[in-house]
Amino acid sequence: MVERSDTPAPEQKIEGPAFGVDDRDALIGGFAAAGGYFFWGLTVIFYKQLTHVLPYEVLAHRTIWSVVLTLALILVFGRWKSLVAALTNTRILLTLFATSLIIGSNWFVFIYSINESRVLETSLGYYINPLISVLIGVVVLSEKLTRAQIAAVALAAAGVGVITFEIGTLPWISLFLAVTFAIYGYLRKVSRVDPLEGLLIEVLMLSPFALAYLWIAEGEGGTAIMHGDLWTLFLLALTGPMTTIPLFLFNYGAQRIRLATLGLMQYFAPSIQLLIAVTMYGEQLTDTHLMTFGLIWAGLALFSWDTWRKEKELRRVAKAV
Repeated sequence: MVERSDTPAPEQKIEGPAFGVDDRDALIGGFAAAGGYFFWGLTVIFYKQLTHVLPYEVLAHRTIWSVVLTLALILVFGRWKSLVAALTNTRILLTLFATSLIIGSNWFVFIYSINESRVLETSLGYYINPLISVLIGVVVLSEKLTRAQIAAVALAAAGVGVITFEIGTLPWISLFLAVTFAIYGYLRKVSRVDPLEGLLIEVLMLSPFALAYLWIAEGEGGTAIMHGDLWTLFLLALTGPMTTIPLFLFNYGAQRIRLATLGLMQYFAPSIQLLIAVTMYGEQLTDTHLMTFGLIWAGLALFSWDTWRKEKELRRVAKAV
């Protein structure tokens, strides 16, 4: 946690994050977390190369290759004991079964939206996500919102209302991605299982469905892995690293930097997706989109300011004590 007085001086001492690591470790953690978010933003380009493969098949390969890579990482880092501990805990297994279904559906809709050239809706969903997480805190944990948070959620709701009125239907892709990822994040947090072990268990739980789909699809007309070109096979194999690497970077960084800093970084990915959608894939950024994004950005700015203000107050109180 960064500590500072109300009137910072050039020579003030920065003590690093609350986790007790030094400034150098915090800097490396910051780069790692930022790298994870940038990686997530750029995955749009990667999955765009697989639009000739059915989304279900891409999801199946993403699941299977994630099993392969996470197993390898568990072996390399010697994490078998914590994996066994998670596998023998019924509560953790039930929670991870739920999160596996949630993240699997989230992955599918993400892949589908890219296949259908609806990257703008994907970007919108991940902008909304932090505010959905706030609402989960209210509904599930009975947390009370500050006035700034209420205003932020209201602005986001207004943004969704604008685009809903214009297109005549809810932006279901955006809302689905935002809601599922927020629920997933909450459940993973309360599960108290390490990220790598948790991901491995999740993809292991999804893998029977993935293998069954590939087996049935092959019997009904063929799959890309059996009949595709080498480049397609290579890309399908890369879905594992494309899933695991940003998660590893994110979790490495999250343990070493302040929560407020991490909160601001989460907007990197949807911002990159927005730029890619407009500049590379020619998706139309209409006046309605601009109004919708503008309202949501205003809400996020207010939300970020409120988070920073509360953390500054906590640091001031902690320093006084």
